[in-house]
Amino acid sequence: MTSTPTVLSALADGVLTLTLNRPDKLNAFNEEMHLALRAGIERARDDSAVRAVLLTGAGRGFCAGQDLGDRDPRKGGPAPDLGRTLETFYNPNLRLLRALEKPVVCAVNGVAAGAGANIAFACDIVLAAKSARFIQAFAKIGLIPDAGGTFSLTRILGEPRAKALALTAEPLGAETAADWGLIWKAVEDDALIDTAQTLARSLAAGPTLGLGLTKRLIQAAATNSLDAQLDMERDCQQIAGRSADYAEGVTAFLEKRKPEFTGQ
Repeated sequence: MTSTPTVLSALADGVLTLTLNRPDKLNAFNEEMHLALRAGIERARDDSAVRAVLLTGAGRGFCAGQDLGDRDPRKGGPAPDLGRTLETFYNPNLRLLRALEKPVVCAVNGVAAGAGANIAFACDIVLAAKSARFIQAFAKIGLIPDAGGTFSLTRILGEPRAKALALTAEPLGAETAADWGLIWKAVEDDALIDTAQTLARSLAAGPTLGLGLTKRLIQAAATNSLDAQLDMERDCQQIAGRSADYAEGVTAFLEKRKPEFTGQ
């Protein structure tokens, strides 16, 4: 008898859907789920049939962060090395997500707490059900925001709001998160998955080589000087301008038809 997969994976219409699948634990991470998510992202990176990724959660929550069930201090033993946990499990997945030069859509279908929230923020376009909540829960257990939380919150929201969310662990509703620019859109709960799938399919059908280069440039802009960014735009545009997708896009425009991109 095989155990239930901790991450469900399905490829259709160029979209690899990765579903965190521990619904009885609000999709909290254990080691198995970390490794399964990594395998899914690596597949997206390496498989040319994957043109875009959709990340979501099973059941009533997106991800409650780390599963604390095996870290009960009452059981005794040495204190856990959480730095090793980050270096071994969380950080590789965050780096893979950010480096993936294919669009990543995240559909937050319920609570996103702790690392669960910060993994969502590492995705390219985040949609959330209006009932969803984002919680920097670390302060409730004496930890610091990890999984890139101090990076994404500060860069997206600025220091005042980042500090307030991190220090108070106050839940942030999806509509407020959208108003603040932390996510792309808050949508009706019953429309979330259809909306996210439609968006992911549209991106997958697009000029994904150019979309990947765009993602690379936007992420680099936060630390580049203007001169460095202009040089990087020059180099990436040179690549895009020699692509089959560019030739197809221009040809389709001149012929007044819909382009058929291949991601090449």
